[in-house]
Amino acid sequence: MDTATDTRLHALQPTLDQLRAAWQQRKPDFDQRRDDLLRLRAALKRRLDEMARTIAADFGHRSLDESRIADGMTALNEIDHLLRHLRRWMKPRRVGVGWRFLPARAQVRPVPLGVVGVIAPWNYPVNLALIPLATAIAAGNHVYLKPSEHTPRTSAFLRDLLADVFPADRVAVATGGADVGAAFAGLPFDHLVFTGSTAVGRKVMAAAAPHLTPLTLELGGKSPVLLCDDYPLERAAARIATGKWFNCGQTCIAPDYVLLPAGKRDAFVAALRREVQARYGADLGNRDDYTRIINDGQYARLQGYLDDARARGIAAITLAGSADPAQRLLPPTVLLDPGDDAKVMQDEIFGPLLPLKTYATLDEAIAYINAHERPLALYPFSHDRAVVERILRDTVAGGVSVNDTLFHFAIPDLPFGGVGASGMGAYHSRAGFDAMSKLLPVLWQARRTGGDLLKPPYSRAQWLLDLIVR
Repeated sequence: MDTATDTRLHALQPTLDQLRAAWQQRKPDFDQRRDDLLRLRAALKRRLDEMARTIAADFGHRSLDESRIADGMTALNEIDHLLRHLRRWMKPRRVGVGWRFLPARAQVRPVPLGVVGVIAPWNYPVNLALIPLATAIAAGNHVYLKPSEHTPRTSAFLRDLLADVFPADRVAVATGGADVGAAFAGLPFDHLVFTGSTAVGRKVMAAAAPHLTPLTLELGGKSPVLLCDDYPLERAAARIATGKWFNCGQTCIAPDYVLLPAGKRDAFVAALRREVQARYGADLGNRDDYTRIINDGQYARLQGYLDDARARGIAAITLAGSADPAQRLLPPTVLLDPGDDAKVMQDEIFGPLLPLKTYATLDEAIAYINAHERPLALYPFSHDRAVVERILRDTVAGGVSVNDTLFHFAIPDLPFGGVGASGMGAYHSRAGFDAMSKLLPVLWQARRTGGDLLKPPYSRAQWLLDLIVR
């Protein structure tokens, strides 16, 4: 980040106070929320090409089309969905009281919380900043955003974009490094959304604990593909390649490893090779569509996984091209049957390396998934409905795409969130609207009610007690 313009630690709390005071003075109504979302959408749409070039500059190189899809389309799609449903979601929801409490009536009212904090990561720096921000705005909150220090140009883009759309006391942006992020996580927000690694998620949760700040944690983990014996290898290779090498694997729900029948491993490697070379060329000649690793530290971490695997005698097969450290270009690579002691199997990979692990029976594959922390995503591939239902029944994951990868994230009406080590809570669509609201229960009592009779001496209302206690 530009340290001359980074947010000073002493300015964080006063900014939060300003946001909260403005919210308390004038809580956004439907017209304000709708207008905010429309102006945000128009501003982002107008600057999509600039956004894509800015993200590419932060990565060293990133496919402009991937940025338009993953950071542009997804954010615009979510804003459209919020606009389409906002009026209905804001209405009180009638709740039955049961015959014992008639003639009272009850409802649940979604009311805004106040100020929502959003800590966004670097891998999809616009998508993962603007979708929770737009959701919080839809729910009637003000927002304080902390984008990633690893994408400083994009952070500056977001700061300028949001300043053009919102007054400073409705949406604010804090920029800076890890010290700013740590202090930001410790602010007394009314809700805090964090997207990032499990390790940092634990620190965010600890920082939020003194204020009992409610959290939505979107973390990561090792999301498995379970390729079953009946599924065509060529089609599986194509769909897994999309999930794995989109954004060069720097996706929280990218396939982290593939479990496949033992006798099909070599044929699957060949199918992956054909798919990768058709997309990028045998020598990675189509480098415009192949994204680079975000920074030197991440590149060194991924290279360390390869070095460790080779030291253990694990075969690492490059599917196209070769590495270029000067460009932080790491080619698509598969690793054959690494053990759990290999470093590549101990952490979320977050890069273009794909371990392939073989299994003898479906029971063995399911047991392997269940022996590890619950993943953010699970990808079963089978045309046998009974097999898929068994996998869904016997495993637990944050989300599932059957016979594909990634796309469940993009469906607005599907809540997105992890479970256990892969996250806490969910957002997108109504799930996010509800998470960033207080669902206020309200009981409206009637002028006359049987409850007025339920007081000592209870013998006077014994008939009523006998009626309701049965």
